[in-house]
Amino acid sequence: MLTASRLEKIIELENDLRAQYQEQLDNQQAEIDRLKKQNEEMEAKQAKLQDTINTQLEQIKELSAKATANERVEQLNRELSNRSEKQVAEIAEQKKRIKTLQKDLAAVREENKTLTQYDPVRMRKNLDANKKKLAEKTKANDLLQKTLKEVRHENAELKAKTAELEAKLPTDAEVEEVQADEKNAA
Repeated sequence: MLTASRLEKIIELENDLRAQYQEQLDNQQAEIDRLKKQNEEMEAKQAKLQDTINTQLEQIKELSAKATANERVEQLNRELSNRSEKQVAEIAEQKKRIKTLQKDLAAVREENKTLTQYDPVRMRKNLDANKKKLAEKTKANDLLQKTLKEVRHENAELKAKTAELEAKLPTDAEVEEVQADEKNAA
């Protein structure tokens, strides 16, 4: 009875833990999804910027072929260099952000892994197995109790018979009198 109440308390604890952490898991999953979406948007932006760089590069090449003055070409090159440096800086910043997001994702996955260690299905299987073992042990204990009662009863009966037989036995004095009478008679 005591073990069953403990098992019920464990089940209640399991339900409470599930209720407490389910919202956190859902929030963390939503945060992961948001970060993934943000990461995809950054990658799309990065691809768009790269496309912009590529198209601007092509335009510069066309203009430089057509331009007659070196100054124009140099100016365009400086502008392009500045833009590409800015974009490289943005890309580096985005890469750093992606790395931190990946670290956060790994931490969330690790936390999720530790939270899923309390698997309710496995805990229920263990609970059912423990209940079966308890029932078997209870049956065996009852059987042993019955056997013990029977053995005690038989032992009491044998002690009573032994006491009766000892009471029927002649005492040493009576045996000596009978032997003395036999010697006198002889």
